[in-house]
Amino acid sequence: MTIRASIVIPAYQEGEAIVPGLERIAAATTIPNEILVVVDSPDDSTVAPVKRLSKRMPELRLAVNDYGRGPANAIRYGIAHARAPIVVVTMADGCDDPRQVDELVRLVDRGVVVAAASRYMPGGQQVGGPRFNRVLSRAAGRSQQLFANVGTRDATNSFKAYRKSFVEDVGIESRDGFEIGLELTAKARRRRLPVAEIPTIWLDRTTGASNFRVMAWIPKYFRWYRHAFGPRIVADSAITRPLTPGES
Repeated sequence: MTIRASIVIPAYQEGEAIVPGLERIAAATTIPNEILVVVDSPDDSTVAPVKRLSKRMPELRLAVNDYGRGPANAIRYGIAHARAPIVVVTMADGCDDPRQVDELVRLVDRGVVVAAASRYMPGGQQVGGPRFNRVLSRAAGRSQQLFANVGTRDATNSFKAYRKSFVEDVGIESRDGFEIGLELTAKARRRRLPVAEIPTIWLDRTTGASNFRVMAWIPKYFRWYRHAFGPRIVADSAITRPLTPGES
């Protein structure tokens, strides 16, 4: 069976809390996929539950990131080691709706290079989370779409699917936080490559603590927010054509 999508999940000290989310992903997805959980060290508390679960979930595998600590490096490592032509990034905390993974993958199959799950379009919603983070994220996403036409009203959301060949072509420069989603959306806009969005309902995690450090990462996010407003960069149109079965 040909794997059509690699689902990359950066994880840090999630322990047993990661198990329900992984089970929901396995139950909700129908497109052939692999689930790649990426941790920073072999002694992370996430390792044992994932190894145990992988015995009954053959699509699940664990990877230890050697690019450097932090979520950006874990996502970079996961994308680089993904086996499929389409990569979906989702979080380990279970806040994202796994039923939408297939829909995001199909959008990339049809020709977009970035498919975003949007909290800020009609039908989308964010439930819970710090109010400051919500206001800042919503303002950034909506203003960027209004003034730069990036293709999504929620560029800061990490829950996205990517054409792997696009990511390989433009590269990932982010090294901190979760700004990769914003970076790749901005790079697609600069190259005038297609970005699409679907509405999503994001639910704040009910167990454990968030690793999101908004104040420390704002300068990094602002860099990629501004990048979307730059002049056009000529791109290879071949990376936007629809994928064919078995293509990698």
